[in-house]
Amino acid sequence: MTDQQDMSGLVRVWWEAVDSFTRLLEHVGDDQWATPTDLPGWDVHAVAAHTAHLEALLAGRPHDEVEVGEVAHARGAMGRFTEQGVVARRGEPAPDLIGEIRASATARHTALLADPPSDPDAPAPGLFGAIGWSTLTLLRNRPLDVWMHEQDVRRALGMPGNLDGDAAAHTTDYLLESLPMVVAKRAQAPAGSAVRVEVAGHAPVTAVVGDDGRARLTRDDLPPTCTLTMDRESFVVLAGGRRAPVEGAVAVRGDAELGERVLTAMAVTP
Repeated sequence: MTDQQDMSGLVRVWWEAVDSFTRLLEHVGDDQWATPTDLPGWDVHAVAAHTAHLEALLAGRPHDEVEVGEVAHARGAMGRFTEQGVVARRGEPAPDLIGEIRASATARHTALLADPPSDPDAPAPGLFGAIGWSTLTLLRNRPLDVWMHEQDVRRALGMPGNLDGDAAAHTTDYLLESLPMVVAKRAQAPAGSAVRVEVAGHAPVTAVVGDDGRARLTRDDLPPTCTLTMDRESFVVLAGGRRAPVEGAVAVRGDAELGERVLTAMAVTP
C-alpha cells in the first residue's frame, strides 16, 4: 500500500467516525446534554463542543479567543486552548453543534477528496503543524479523537455500541503502539521483561525491555514475563485514561505485580 492509499484510508475512517458520532448525538435527549462524562469537567455538550471546535479549525475557520478562567482540568497551553473552544460554544443549542461538526467535516472531506494528501511527513495544517504534527500524525489522530469521544458519550448515557467498526480497530491498534513507553518508562519494568497484551480482535503485542532500559514492540511469540488479556472496550478505557474497566474484565497472568504496574500506567491520552 502506498503512502497516499494509507492516508486515504485514514480519511475514510475519520469520515465514518464523524458520521457515527453525529448520528449518536441526534439521539441525545434534551435532558441528557448536561450528563457528566469520564472527562473531568466535561459533560456531553462539552464533548460535542470540543469536537465541533477541532473540526472547525481543520476546515479553516478561526479559533475563538475567549476567557476560560481558572479551570483545573485545562492544564497547560494546549489544555486552555482546547477549553476555549468548549467555552465559546457553551450556550450553543445541540442541533447547532451537530450542524457545525457536519458542516466543518464535510468541507474538509471535500477538500481532501479533491486534493488527497500524498506526503505523510508534510506539516499538518494550521495549529497542528505548529505543534509539530505531520500530516500522517493528524490523519491518524482524528479518527481516534472522534471515536473516543463517541464512546465517552455512549458510556455517559448508557448507550453502548460501535465497538467493532474500523474506527474502533484503528484506535485500539494506535493505542497499542504506546505499550513500550508504558512498560519501560512508566511501569519501570526491568531489563529482560516481556509484557504481552492480548486485546480481543487484535493480534497480541509484546513490549520487550532491552539492557538499555528501552522497550521495543514485537509480535514475536516470546515467553512473556506477564500477560494482560482484555476486551477492546476495557483496553480503550485504560489506555484512554477514562476509567477503570469493569471488575473481572482484565486477566493478569505471570508476574502479577508487574502486570498491575503496567495497568496503572497505561493511560496515554489526556
